Amino acid sequence: MLKHVHRLTTWTVCFLMIGLWVFLSTAHYFPANAQECGCTVDEEEKSCNQTKISCLQTKIAEKQSQAQTLANIITVLSSQISVQELQIRQTQLEIQKLIEEVDALSNRISGLNVSLDRMSLVMIERVNTNYKRRETNPFYLLIESESLQNFLSKYKYLQLAQAHTTDVMKQAESQKIDYDQQKTLKEEKQKEIEQKRALLQSQQNQLTSQRSDQQALLDQTKSDEKKYQEELAKTLAESGAIRSIVAGRGQEIKIGEVKEGDKIATVIQGASPCSNGTHLHFEVVKDGTHQNPSSYLKNISATWNNQPDGSFGFSGEWEWPLNNAAKINQGYGMTWYARVRRAYGGSPHTGIDMMSKDGDLTVKAVKEGTLYAGAIACGGKNLNYVKVEHKDGGYNTYYLHVRS
Repeated sequence: MLKHVHRLTTWTVCFLMIGLWVFLSTAHYFPANAQECGCTVDEEEKSCNQTKISCLQTKIAEKQSQAQTLANIITVLSSQISVQELQIRQTQLEIQKLIEEVDALSNRISGLNVSLDRMSLVMIERVNTNYKRRETNPFYLLIESESLQNFLSKYKYLQLAQAHTTDVMKQAESQKIDYDQQKTLKEEKQKEIEQKRALLQSQQNQLTSQRSDQQALLDQTKSDEKKYQEELAKTLAESGAIRSIVAGRGQEIKIGEVKEGDKIATVIQGASPCSNGTHLHFEVVKDGTHQNPSSYLKNISATWNNQPDGSFGFSGEWEWPLNNAAKINQGYGMTWYARVRRAYGGSPHTGIDMMSKDGDLTVKAVKEGTLYAGAIACGGKNLNYVKVEHKDGGYNTYYLHVRS
């Protein structure tokens, strides 16, 4: 019997230790929660929510300042979702409070309206009475009085009645002003409710987007830290190489003058240094500053291969650098890869990644200018590119992952 109890105790301890190990090994994926970001027992909900939001935002900033790992990114996303959920709850509480205030104002306005109606009736009655009675005039009062004492009595009554009528008129005017003010206040509160409801819808949409971002990250990476770090090293190296190219640190050879539409290079098929697959990375730089290429390229019917990002427009007049343009792999700016995966260390994507719809690898000059062929170290190899210094406007365009 003792052996059986001893064996049972041993197995229980083992299971507890295994459970503890599982918890500790996965804890770094959990966001800051209510226990880490709590409130005092007697703190009201709205104040408590704000305390939690401030706490979570501090923890998010701490995580973002640490080494960029997949685990940290997942934790930050989870904490940002928690913040968004709390902000939604704050807005819901504010809407609820405004609705209660509007209800209270409606009741007060209704009461004032009834009071004004009653005062109006009193005023009408007094006007009619005074109109019918000549006694309101002291001269007629004196003539029709039976004695001096009778006159003084009636005159005193007349003064009191007139004073009361004046008081009623003042009260009516005061309540009318109060009524107008309360009605205006109610209208302002109703407008505020509509604004808060619009804010709430926007917050809910953002929450949906955040959850989608997190799920897409989990689906893409499969929580594979090693693979994530390998891909991150490539994108960070590419981003650094592009900055060096724009700063003039690439090894460049002048080729000569080109016209708009001239062939200037060929896209490398397959993987190339700091790149996972076939694509052209197209950059626009004006006076040393990155520009959004979509503001310069002609509007076309593009094919979109940039999920989970969506489509965007083109509003310029430049011709495209590819034939049968284009299949878009990634846009400019804080794309999903830049914003969620932090593929460029928190910086934006500075160009557009694209391919021809039919696989044509020809690269063309978007404007006339001077052509340069260049290369720069990236990921232990040379990243090849061409550059066109535009004849007008202070623009340079860069075409990466190509062979000249």
